[in-house]
Amino acid sequence: MLTVYTLEKQDKWDSAVRSFSDYDVYWLSGYVRAFQIHGDGEPLLFYYEDETVRGINAVMKRDVAKDKRFEGKIPEGVYYDFASPYGYGGWIIEGDNPEPLFEAYSEYLKKHGYISEFVRFHPMIKNQEKCARFYDVIQLGEVVHMDLTSPEEIWSNITSKNRNVIRKAYKNGVRIYNGRFPQIFKEFREIYNGTMDRDCADSYYYFGEEFYNSVLNDLPHNSQVFYAVKDGKTIAASIMLTANGRMNYHLSGSLREYSSLAASNLMLCEAALWGFANGYKSFYLGGGVGSGEDSLFKFKRAFYKGDLNRFSIGKKVYDKEKYDELLSMRAETYNPGFFPEYRG
Repeated sequence: MLTVYTLEKQDKWDSAVRSFSDYDVYWLSGYVRAFQIHGDGEPLLFYYEDETVRGINAVMKRDVAKDKRFEGKIPEGVYYDFASPYGYGGWIIEGDNPEPLFEAYSEYLKKHGYISEFVRFHPMIKNQEKCARFYDVIQLGEVVHMDLTSPEEIWSNITSKNRNVIRKAYKNGVRIYNGRFPQIFKEFREIYNGTMDRDCADSYYYFGEEFYNSVLNDLPHNSQVFYAVKDGKTIAASIMLTANGRMNYHLSGSLREYSSLAASNLMLCEAALWGFANGYKSFYLGGGVGSGEDSLFKFKRAFYKGDLNRFSIGKKVYDKEKYDELLSMRAETYNPGFFPEYRG
């Protein structure tokens, strides 16, 4: 009834994921492999099925003892926790009664030394709704998507100011291309890292060459780079991920010296039009930093005038006694706003 897949069985993993009508790229084995390379943990896919309900949950398994704050303090290979892969995750459930699924899942985790789980639910799938009785679900900020029903729908939902900026970018000679080949991923990495430098980003957001090789090679039908060119030079680029009728704005960067050309605005518009032409129904842009309504959120909001979805997270403690013990080992040095708190 409950099956656990590792990446060694990626064909069965992906077959299970694609059997769900609401799946997105974040649940595929090729997506999580890149984040294993990045050091986020061991990817696992939980698959549950009985006569009335079935579900999938992709997670990153982390050994608590390998956290630098607990090195040498607890044994390795005994206590673990989960987090959704970077992006989104959580259970996708088909069926009206998920109770047997959660009972089997909880029993398995308690038996195998899992202490806690942190979930980032998918705002477009809204999979938090069937999980609300099991997890502590917290609703955060608004997120933006584009409706790809038609070119007219795409254009009419873009604010008039943004439309003018997009026209100006094209008039000034910016052109948009897309593809998937090693050189453009290398160019993307250089541009993206420069953007992270500018934003004083945390070291986590600098991804290595092997990470990008995985995005290119392990998602052969789901990843590509859209890039803006001016006078033969790539001045902005974004990795876009696609699956099951959905487009996702994944990572993005631009060169500061060309910021007045608004290449990223034109790039998102052209990507949306490409999405419509290739049968995609929605283009997910996301929200602001930390779910706030900052300049990044306002930039994205200018592409869609309609109603917005909200981003939700989920928290669950499976071994309260061990959770509290780990927390006590942190004394007063932990961040109470983080989950799990013993990692904060």
